Amino acid sequence: MKSELADKIISIILFLVIIGIFSVLVVFAIIAVQELSKDEEEIGFVETSGDVSSTSAGDKTVEDDIEAPEIVENPISKIESSNVTNNDYSNVEVDNYFYNQLDEKSRIIYRAFESNKEQMKTGTYQIELGTSFSDVLSQSNGQEKLGEYYQSAIEAYTYDNAEVFYLSPKKMYLNIETTTKNGDSTYNVYINSGDQANYLADEFNSKSEIEQAISQIEQVKNQILQNKTGNTLEDIKMVHDYLVDTITYDSTLSKQNIYNIYGALISKESVCEGYARAFKYLLDELGIPCVLVIGTGTNSQGQTENHAWNYVQLNGTWYAVDATWDDPVVVGGGTASEESKYKYFLVGSDVINQDHQASGQFTEGGKTFSYPNLSSTSYDI
Repeated sequence: MKSELADKIISIILFLVIIGIFSVLVVFAIIAVQELSKDEEEIGFVETSGDVSSTSAGDKTVEDDIEAPEIVENPISKIESSNVTNNDYSNVEVDNYFYNQLDEKSRIIYRAFESNKEQMKTGTYQIELGTSFSDVLSQSNGQEKLGEYYQSAIEAYTYDNAEVFYLSPKKMYLNIETTTKNGDSTYNVYINSGDQANYLADEFNSKSEIEQAISQIEQVKNQILQNKTGNTLEDIKMVHDYLVDTITYDSTLSKQNIYNIYGALISKESVCEGYARAFKYLLDELGIPCVLVIGTGTNSQGQTENHAWNYVQLNGTWYAVDATWDDPVVVGGGTASEESKYKYFLVGSDVINQDHQASGQFTEGGKTFSYPNLSSTSYDI
């Protein structure tokens, strides 16, 4: 009887041991599969702008900061003629890519910005347009037309001039003073900050802060450009490599200046727009034709996102450069391969159009600008 009981106990113990061993083997197998999956993930990288989906609340590009201006009407009974002039700023010479696509009315506003660039650093300086738009405002849809001229002008100015990172177009207001005498109306137009404290970007509060930021940027710019060779290809590559090697993509979309050249060159953190603006800023300083391009990009995970990149001219031909996607976020950490660093460097339409879609309309309902015609094939580097 005791022998039978002992045998049963031994059998139960053996069964439990076998179950235990089997369970341990299953656990080890699961861990091994997880580790294998982890290893496979760590050696891959996502070719991404880092921007979240265009429907995400945190993402934006510069066009989200530009909107049809608020127009403030100030009807007055009398205005001294000596205080009102026909300011067309015709003495201001401009030859920029998007400026050249504007009609003359929008060019007046663009030239007004250019003429008053230094004064606008205060954020409160009033930009006088005078009676230049009286013929427009005398029409039934005059205010609407003036708003369109203004919107096209500020869009072109913002895209042509990466160095005015300190301005916030959404804080600018168009003001119209109307004087009626003997049935005839005269319209005096000017731009100011309206009921806002200023029209500076939220990160800046005074001209002194802006001048300090500009000084910092120029120091970095000079350090970079002291390595210029005079060879256009090598200089484009130098700027591209500097940005790719020094900027960290800010995936939080919450830090200051990530959409402008200050974030890219000083904070060393930005999103795609910061990369693209810094690339244009530095190539402008080198005298190499370059434009900022906005649109969407579809990354290797199939996500379509708001995106910004550049077109640059080399030997009379235009090519695309996407410094952000040449600085991919490596899944699991690590450094991207040398090959991936130049995947979107001086590429033609046959490459860039596969996953990039350019849009010439910077704001909803705004003017549709055109971009340079790209080479159909990439530059052989």
